[in-house]
Amino acid sequence: MATTATKAKKTTAKGTEVQKLRIRVRAYESKVLDASVKQIIDTARRFEATILGPIPLPTEIKRYTVNRATFIYKNAREQFEMRVHKRLIDIVNPTPKLIEALTNLSLPSGVDIDVKMA
Repeated sequence: MATTATKAKKTTAKGTEVQKLRIRVRAYESKVLDASVKQIIDTARRFEATILGPIPLPTEIKRYTVNRATFIYKNAREQFEMRVHKRLIDIVNPTPKLIEALTNLSLPSGVDIDVKMA
């Protein structure tokens, strides 16, 4: 069976390709994350871009269980957890000025951004 290595690109009614800028934002605190997402969306709206989102993705929870005592008292344990909140923003047909404005955007520390062109 022969398979093709090319991906099918989405096209509009006129036959032009649709480019999408997919921004995935992650942070430990949801308030800082929402403020960062609002800043990204305000920047995109200034350049009159088409925005899809923000789409909240499932919160990633990492749990750790630690013994309180070092040698005895096995039943005395503490539990800790880290929550990673995520949001997804799609910008359809971004302009070069918009991409430059997004790269120059200063966001607070603790916010991780992944940008992909699709």
